[in-house]
Formats: sequence, C-alpha cells, structure tokens
Amino acid sequence: MALLVALAERMSVVITLAFILTRSRTFRRLLEEKASLRQMLFLIFAFGLLGIFGSYAGIPVQDALANSRVIAPLVGGLFGGPLVGFLSGLIAGGHRFFLGGFTALACGVSTTVEGLVGGLVGRAYRDRRLTWPVAFITGFAAEGLQMLIILALARPFAAAWSLVRIIALPMMLVNASGIALAVVIIQSVLREQELSGALQAQKALEIANQTLPYLRRGLTRETAHQAARIILAVSGLEAVAITSREEILAHLGAGSDHHRPGQKILTNATRQALATGKIQVAQTAQDIGCHHPGCQLRAAVVVPLCSRGNVVGTLKLYHTRANAVGPLDLELAAGLGHLFSTQLELAEIDRQEKLVARAEIRALQSQINPHFLFNALNTIMTVCRQDPEKARQLLGHLGDFFRRNLQHLERPVTLATEVEHVRSYLAIEQARFGSRLEVKIDVDPNVATYLLPPLTLQPLVENAVKHGLLSRREGGRITLTARAVEGGAQIAVSDNGVGIDLARVAQLLAAGPGDGKRVGLANVHERLRLLYGPEHGLRFRLNPGGGTRVEFTLPRPERGTSEKGVAS
Repeated sequence: MALLVALAERMSVVITLAFILTRSRTFRRLLEEKASLRQMLFLIFAFGLLGIFGSYAGIPVQDALANSRVIAPLVGGLFGGPLVGFLSGLIAGGHRFFLGGFTALACGVSTTVEGLVGGLVGRAYRDRRLTWPVAFITGFAAEGLQMLIILALARPFAAAWSLVRIIALPMMLVNASGIALAVVIIQSVLREQELSGALQAQKALEIANQTLPYLRRGLTRETAHQAARIILAVSGLEAVAITSREEILAHLGAGSDHHRPGQKILTNATRQALATGKIQVAQTAQDIGCHHPGCQLRAAVVVPLCSRGNVVGTLKLYHTRANAVGPLDLELAAGLGHLFSTQLELAEIDRQEKLVARAEIRALQSQINPHFLFNALNTIMTVCRQDPEKARQLLGHLGDFFRRNLQHLERPVTLATEVEHVRSYLAIEQARFGSRLEVKIDVDPNVATYLLPPLTLQPLVENAVKHGLLSRREGGRITLTARAVEGGAQIAVSDNGVGIDLARVAQLLAAGPGDGKRVGLANVHERLRLLYGPEHGLRFRLNPGGGTRVEFTLPRPERGTSEKGVAS
C-alpha cells in the first residue's frame, strides 16, 4: 500500500508536467496531425524528457526503480503515433539503461516497447475517439508486458521474480490510471479548442446573417450604423466603427463621445488602411493615432472595404486594452471585411445595372445558398486557428468566387474563366470536407477560349457536391472535363455519388425562379438553349459505376469574338 501511494504521488507530478505541455501550440498541432518535422522532433524529446523525469522520480526497490517513466512515451504514442511513441520511449529507456542495475536492459527495452505499443493503439484509434477506458487497458497491458520483459531479461531470475512480485500490481494500477488521466486531460483540451472555434464561428455566422440585408443597400450612415450595432452586440468588442473614404459613418461603443458620424477620419491607422488597401493592426493608442485627449481606444484592427477593386471605406474593431488584438480578432475582421466588400459590390451592381436581361441572372445569383457563405466562413474560422496562411488563401478564394459572380454577368466569358470560378468554389468546399471530396479538372487547352454564359459551371458542380456527394458519409469525387468534339466542345460534370432519378429530370429543368433549389439548373439549361440552340441544353445520364453525369456542348466560337462578346 505504501508503494502504491508513493507511486501515485510521483505520477501526479508527471501528469502535471504533461498538462503544462498540452497548453503549447506545438502539442495542439500534433493532436491535429499538422505538426511540422521540427515540431514533431520537439515533442519526441519533450515526451522523452518527461519519461526521464519519471525515472528520477522513481522509488528504489531491491536495486531497481518503481516509477512512472512509461506514462509520457505511451501517451505520446497514443496521440502522436508509433514514431513519437517509439522514439520518446527509446530516449527514456536508453537513459534508464545507463542508470545501471540488474533491470537496466529490461527496463530500457520495455520502455521503448511500451511507447511503440501506445503508438500502435493510437494509430488504430486515429479515426475514432480515444476514451479513458481504452487508455487504462492499454497502460495496464503495457505495464504487464514490462513485467514479463523483466522476467525474461533480468538476471538473476530469482531477484527479478522477487522484484516483480512487489512492483507489478502497484505500477500497473498507478501508471494505467495516470495514462487514463492524461487522456482525459488531453481530450478536455481538444473539446476546449472545438468549443472556442465553434463559438467564434457562431459569432461570425450571426454577424453575417444579420448584416447582409443592410449592406446590400450600400454604404450609408444608416446601413453602417445597423451593421456596427450588430457586430458590437454579437462580438463582445469594446467599440466598432465603419467609415467611408472621407468620414466616419458609424462609431458605437468606447470613444463614441468624440468619434461621431459625419466627422472627418481621426485616426492614423484608418488613413493607412485607406491609402494602402491593407489590413492595419494597432496594438497601442499611439498606433491608433487618435489625438483626442482621454480616448479610451487602445488596440484596433482596421480592414479596408473594397468595391470593384477600389477602397471605399473601412471596418474597425476596437479594444480598450493595449495589445489585445489576437489572431481570432484578425481573422474575424478579415473575414467580415471580405464579406462586406462582396456585399458592397452587389449593392453597386444593383444600383448601376438596369438591363432587363439581368433579372434572369439575379435569379441565378439568388440561388447561391447563403449557407455556403456561412459554411465557408465557419471553415475559415476553424482553419485560422490551425493554419493562418491557409485561412488567408481560403479568404482569397471566397473573395474571388463572389467577385467572379459579379463581373459582367450579362456578357459571355471564356471556359477558362468559368473553370477558375469553379476552382475557387471547390477550394473552399475541399477545405470544409477534407479528404471526403476529391476533385479532378481536365480541360483541353484547345477549348479554353470557347465562350459560354457566366455562372454556367458552378451551379452544376455545386449540385453534384450537395445532392450527389453530401449525403454520402465517405464523400466522393467530382470530375470536370472539357473536350474538343466535331463542331465545338463537350463539357461534362460527373460525380460518383447517389445518382439522380432520370424520371424527374424534365421536371427539374422546367423549374422556374420560384422553385427554390432547382432554379439554378433550370436557368443554366434555358440560357444555353436560348444562346446556342435547343441541342445545346443540359443532358443528364447515370454513370455505370454510380453517380450522375451532366453534359452540354458549346459551338466553336466565330473568329474575332472576345470575352466581351464583341468583334475584336
């Protein structure tokens, strides 16, 4: 009993050190399977050193040590895989070997083997949630294996047997409990990350959902005030402001006593954002550059708002504490800035474009599911915690995706332009679905300059993702091909998903603007037929291996036509 209590005391120290390790960004990246080689090596040495500490914290028993050395390598293996478990076990076990004693070799070998065992169990549970009972059983069995190795390698056998009789049950119980406790702690860290990301995503989605109706009307004092009010209420920031190029349109929260609508822009950070078109981060009152005495604003992120390539204003998120702008604030501001810029471009188009032909285009635009916006932002908010560079790339794809929706929608575009639009859409969907979504794009360069109506391919690809693959747990593959055929080009979008009921195809293509989800395909079908003739509409068929293939043909463009659809 005394040995059991003493081991438990030493195990608690090892667990405390392991808990401190879990707070590091490097360890969290290991849990997300995104650790670099350098970070992986750091963690291998960290777990190995924790194992060495377990040896030094051991209790001398008959010229040997009862210890908690195995906890760190085995836990490292459970979460880092066989390589982390084996190498950290080798470090801790090698150190134990050089400490000497008649069990030196046996303990060195067993520690290495136990780290590897943890890694193999971790690999088996890579796609499943590792629970504490599994961890306890793994630790208990691994420690039992150590006792067998001691009996097999330690000499004299009588001394080894006497030692095992004393230490076996206490070490198996205490170390297995320590491993289970470590798993509980690490799982709580993971849940904390998930909850934090979910809360941030929820805020962003709520802001996006509530501000869209206002910003679609353009950037005015009224719409800016409503948008700032929503952001301030949802985000928990100390102040929010929106400006045009010349003046403050809205400022709510701290500093509103002297940052008033209608005033000229007061802060240097805002002037820099307007001048450079780049996000500005100010971590001190001096960086913000407000010259009003007693201004409470101490940190800010200022995002330029753009429309058709021009900076038209800024969105500003403020804190009243210095150095308070963190990665989440920055990514939230960048995401909202892209979304707001897109909405302002939509407002500008709504104001300038009065052609009757745009009514049908707007019907197609309206079918870009708002949930795609929200899911994209949700994905980006999650990715930004793991890989800020990738998050920035995804924001770029999102901006490109919507900007291509808005540019010259009444004019034909090249097939290459449409394919780039699809790439932006699929980049976001692949970030969201990961390995569940496989994409193959194969376009013959000879047909890349063929002309077709804008927003032709994206609805077909989106339909394949949503209705062909989304319902399948394992996901699937989207293939986009373009081939030269006699008299023109054949374009096809194919998936290996659930397939479509061909009896409903006629009903699908006949759907009108009020028919919700189906208007996108009906719109594409009708525009192709009206522009090129009835034979160029959409055709559906089932793939032999499962899934749906939708295809259409484009006529060879006449000489002298350009992307603007006029003679060059």
